[in-house]
Formats: sequence, structure tokens, C-alpha cells
Amino acid sequence: MTIVAARRYAAGKVVDDRLDLATCTLPSRKGEFDWIGVAEPTPDELELLQRRYDLHPLAVEDALTQGQGAKAEAFGKQLFVLATTAALDGKEQIVYGQTAIFLSTNFIITVREGSDRGHAALRRHLEGRPAKLSEGPDVVLHGLLDYLVDAYTPLLDALDQAVEEMEEGAIAGFPDQARIRRIFRLRRRLRRFESNVGHMEEVAGKLASADLPAIDARAKPYFSDIYDHVRHSLGRGRALNDTLGSIVEVASLLEQNRQGTITRQLAAWAAILGVPTAIAGIYGMNFQYMPELRWEYGYYAVLTVIAAICAGLFWQFKRIGWF
Repeated sequence: MTIVAARRYAAGKVVDDRLDLATCTLPSRKGEFDWIGVAEPTPDELELLQRRYDLHPLAVEDALTQGQGAKAEAFGKQLFVLATTAALDGKEQIVYGQTAIFLSTNFIITVREGSDRGHAALRRHLEGRPAKLSEGPDVVLHGLLDYLVDAYTPLLDALDQAVEEMEEGAIAGFPDQARIRRIFRLRRRLRRFESNVGHMEEVAGKLASADLPAIDARAKPYFSDIYDHVRHSLGRGRALNDTLGSIVEVASLLEQNRQGTITRQLAAWAAILGVPTAIAGIYGMNFQYMPELRWEYGYYAVLTVIAAICAGLFWQFKRIGWF
């Protein structure tokens, strides 16, 4: 088990920055609480925390199970929150992890799985505001969730840029097979993002409205802010998915329009070229008696008629927009 941090706070200040989990006792004085952060623990290692802080076995089991949706459940006087993390791996691949949070009035324990983004920056930020930190572990819970949800923004910004690039490409020409496969892969990833973040929306809403242990009523407006942030991220994800769905449709319409223009031009040229072909065909018939067949200026007259008709047809097609 990687113990990222194990600290005890009193009145918002660190009183022990190397807490020994094997021998420590629960904080007993008012205003004291422990903040334990671990990453990728084994079941035996998490069992140590379970015994030390009397964690509910069902919550511990959920913390060890990968791929669950976000949730918030009360176990007696403790609150268990499972939050989904998301980060962009490469250009468009979304990698998910989870952070399990055990909350009581005198401790908060975070168990990070499948995410390389630690909480050290958040810890330093909160420790720099002892007056805020002295309000209790629920302040840390809010900071953690806000920190995790903030990671959705750069992810969506990168995907937004990718979708915009696809839109521009669709205007220039109908997407090839590689681009179409890319569009559908990204749509599938966005649908999964919507599903996972949808669970986070439920968690934030529950924290903002329900009566839950270890959360002060004064902290609920802060969780409402997280709820709004999650809803905004959900809306952006859905909008990107809708845009991707319309790219192929719009590209198809543009391609049909281009093909229609080409078809009209070909039809116009066929009509124009049909005039000399028809006249030449008529005068190519093997009849002995034909009008003006032996006239001295007949050849030039026919060429003049052909040119006049072709010019008239060209002007007419030009006028109606076929050229």
C-alpha cells in the first residue's frame, strides 16, 4: 500500500504529519481529525484501515471493486463516497479510475485506484487555509470532489478541439472510412463518459440535498456548486456527442449537393453536345434528296446554326445556375 499521506489536524493545523497507522488511536478531542490518503492498496492493507477506523465491511468491499459507478451511502455515523475519475490518455482515449472516500466527524480516508493524479496539490491548498480546514473533514470531502470534477474540463476541452477539427474536415469533403471510424469511436467514448458522469451528478445532488452523516448543513451549498459543475460537464459531453452525430449527416448532405452540381453540369454539357450530334446525324443519313444538300453555303450555315443553338443553351444553363 502506498501511503501518500497520513496526517492529524487540530484547529486546521497539522499536529502530526507522520501518523503511525499501526499504533495510532482515533482523534478524541474536538476539532481534531485524521486525513489518510492511500493509493492502490491490497485487501490486507485496507483491512488495517478497516480495523483502525472501524470502517464498514461493505464500504471496504466497494472500495476494492473496480468499475463501479459513483455512489454515496451512509453506514451508521460514517459516509462512504465513491467518485469516478477521468483523464485523457493520448489524444482521444479516456481512462477512468475511482477514488473511495470514507468520512466521519474525526477522519477522512481516501483510497485512489486507477488514477495517477494525486491529491498533494489539494492538500497543500487546504493546509494553507487553516481557518477553512478547521471546519472539519466535510470541507476536505468538498475539496476532493471539486478537485476530481475539475479534471473533466481539460478532457472536454481536448475533445472539443478534436470535434471541431472533424467538423472542418466534413465541410471540405465527405469523411473517408478512417475518419468515420474515428467519429464512431469517439461517440462511444462520450456515451461512456455521460454514463459515468451521470452517476457523479446523482452523488453531488445527494450530498447537496440529503441529510447525511458527517456533513454539516452549512457545507451543503458548496456541494450544490459541485452539482452544477457536473451538470455543466454532462451538458458539454452530450453536446459533443450530438455534434459528432450530425457531422456525417451534414457531410452527406454537402456531398449530395456537390454530386448534384456535377450531375447538372454533365447534363447541361450533354444537352449542348447533343445539338451538333443530332444535326450531324441527320445529315449523315444516306438519302439522295435532302434540304440544301447541294447548296454552296450549306456547310457554313449548318455550323452557324449549331454554334447559335449551343451558345443559346449555354447561356440558358448559365442563367439558371447549372454552370
